[in-house]
Amino acid sequence: MAYVQFNRKPFEGTFSNLVDDLFSEFPALLNNGFNNPVRKDAVPVNVKETEKSYQLELVAPGFEKADFKINLEQYLLTISAEKPAETKTENEKQIRKEYSFRSFKRSFTLDGKIDATNIDASYINGILTLNLPKKEAVKVSTAIEIK
Repeated sequence: MAYVQFNRKPFEGTFSNLVDDLFSEFPALLNNGFNNPVRKDAVPVNVKETEKSYQLELVAPGFEKADFKINLEQYLLTISAEKPAETKTENEKQIRKEYSFRSFKRSFTLDGKIDATNIDASYINGILTLNLPKKEAVKVSTAIEIK
């Protein structure tokens, strides 16, 4: 006989399920939460490297292009976004709210290989893409015998 475990939706059912769900996540917070750089509330990032550049892709749906702030101070690249608070209508009654836009901030340390003057960004279909071009490497000439 095979053992099959079904995952419940969080906070589904009785009060005891609520308490179980809260405390089942607590040890994971102590074990992985502080050592793991990717937290549940962080915006996921993919990093790609090509011959000529690095590419960062941040998944941030629901934001506008104007909501993003990208700052480079020395070697620290900081990407943040903040969505203005939604206005509520007096006649409107919120029955259920499963999502909300929240602000985020991610920082990356760049090395000397990045050409900081030519960094560009685009935001298409909920994905913020930053292109970080590499500096041209100084080619060291091989030893040449001069006659």
